[in-house]
Amino acid sequence: MSIAVGIIGPGKSGKSTIFNALTGGKAEGGGLSVDGHTTHIGAARVPEPRLKTLADMLQPKKVVPAEVRYIDVGASVKSLVTGPGIGGELLNHLSNADALINVVRAFADDSVPHPEGSLDVERDIANMNLELVFSDLTIIERRLERIETSLKGAKPPERQAALHEQEIIQRLKAELEKDIPIRALSLAAADARLLAGFQFLTAKPLLTVVNIGEEQLPQVSDLETELSSRHKQEKSRIIALCGKLEMELGQLDEPAAAEFRADFGLTESGLDRVIQQSYELLGLVSFFSTAHEEVRAWSIPHGTSAVKAAGKIHSDMERGFIRAEVISYHDLMKCGSLSEGRKHGLLRLEGKEYIVQDGDVITFLFNV
Repeated sequence: MSIAVGIIGPGKSGKSTIFNALTGGKAEGGGLSVDGHTTHIGAARVPEPRLKTLADMLQPKKVVPAEVRYIDVGASVKSLVTGPGIGGELLNHLSNADALINVVRAFADDSVPHPEGSLDVERDIANMNLELVFSDLTIIERRLERIETSLKGAKPPERQAALHEQEIIQRLKAELEKDIPIRALSLAAADARLLAGFQFLTAKPLLTVVNIGEEQLPQVSDLETELSSRHKQEKSRIIALCGKLEMELGQLDEPAAAEFRADFGLTESGLDRVIQQSYELLGLVSFFSTAHEEVRAWSIPHGTSAVKAAGKIHSDMERGFIRAEVISYHDLMKCGSLSEGRKHGLLRLEGKEYIVQDGDVITFLFNV
């Protein structure tokens, strides 16, 4: 299962351009629409140099990188919340995403007028934050109404649970009404588990991508520093990139793209930067599986146990987990092969509770 990231932003901000830059323009398809806007879904391979090195060493028949799935909804969050029927289906795409990207326009183009009549990055960031808050407050209001109704005939045990939930949600409502997103709040673990099912949009990590013009590229670092100093929050970051340029570079082979980036003073692709920032916001690490002449990269949250990592590959592996054969990427590079790693005692046997580390190369043993 790949990581899912929803793309939102004001009209004419270049959301589709950023989407195409990230996915190479290879949309899986659309269909669901609201107010004439259609959602697009595409995927991007996660850049992982270690995977190629492992493939060169182990010579598998198949090499499979991890993927990030991007959902470009193409409609405003507010219209999805208030719209009937199909608007709710599109909102579900965002609700099920692991993180959000807010595309904010900073490029000037007289042929594409800004819906607000002028360029204002600060205003557009604030407006989108309000839309996300509005979405969560709408969910909260509906839930509070249902709790009130259920309390009328609730038995003592159910009543106590409902009152506890009501208290937590009312506390969230008070913070949201102060424009404080849920991601910025410190929640007890039990409360966080209770709220997870609501899939609140302001609880999701948020990466704001400021879409600039080519002439603004020399100011990228200063722009990011300035905006980050004003909008720094928990699980929230801001980067700037030129979506149009990145989309064009995405159509070239890597050597040609690298040459063009160097001409613009860029040291890495926009895709790499977006994925890196998304991974850091989500607290993800990578591990590698080796089985059936295949080497594959997987993305999991930091702190994931071996048995849960096995379940990431297949539910049968989690259910019938016996043990995991583990060697770190760096140890494997020093040994030169899995057999040498076993000979030197660097290939370890780990149980269910072992916490998978970034770069672990794992073979899961299981029996169903």
